[in-house]
Amino acid sequence: MMQQLLLQLTPPPAPTLENFVPGRNGAALKALRDIARGEGVERFVYLWGEPGSGRSHLLRGLVHAASVGQAVHTCALPESNADETQLHAVDNVQHLSPDDQVRLFDLYNRMRAARGALVASGDAAPAQLALREDLRSRLAWGLAFQLHPLSDAEKAAALRGHASARSMALGEDIITYLLKHAQRDMASLIGILDALDRYSLQLKRPVTLPLVRAALDSMKDQTA
Repeated sequence: MMQQLLLQLTPPPAPTLENFVPGRNGAALKALRDIARGEGVERFVYLWGEPGSGRSHLLRGLVHAASVGQAVHTCALPESNADETQLHAVDNVQHLSPDDQVRLFDLYNRMRAARGALVASGDAAPAQLALREDLRSRLAWGLAFQLHPLSDAEKAAALRGHASARSMALGEDIITYLLKHAQRDMASLIGILDALDRYSLQLKRPVTLPLVRAALDSMKDQTA
């Protein structure tokens, strides 16, 4: 039966602005929603934070939400003929090559004179990045937000909300156990919760702590 549960685990949904759990990052989420809708004054945003803080999720969610947008650039950047009226999202600027740093600097300048929007992200504040000085100044042009990973309390609240939306009874002991023993990113936690819900519905049994323990142990055995 537990093997059947594992087979029902599906890849996490594509990142969107709607399924981003903001925690303390509500202001950053609002700024990107304004850009996606073509509202607000600021068209340049820089996001920074440690791995797991949601930088890549937000950039991909922004491109998904925008009516016109480029794919998220991870390292390589568009050539100089890129449409300046579009949205450009550049992830992990700390990894840009010297040539791509020049391209991003030029793109900032062109888009400031046009009607486009540009959102970038990195692992540090602009002044602390090991990039060209002129590019660091461009990254600080608009709004800059430090992203904070979700605390355990915020993750627990998100799990409660997700379970409630599925009319799923989820005890506090199960939430505590998942946060201590499961993969800690929200996509994995939600995926496990959904699989447990499907499994309990199939068997017409509630989700109990013994079932959760057995599920996680089985997952660890398969990845060992």
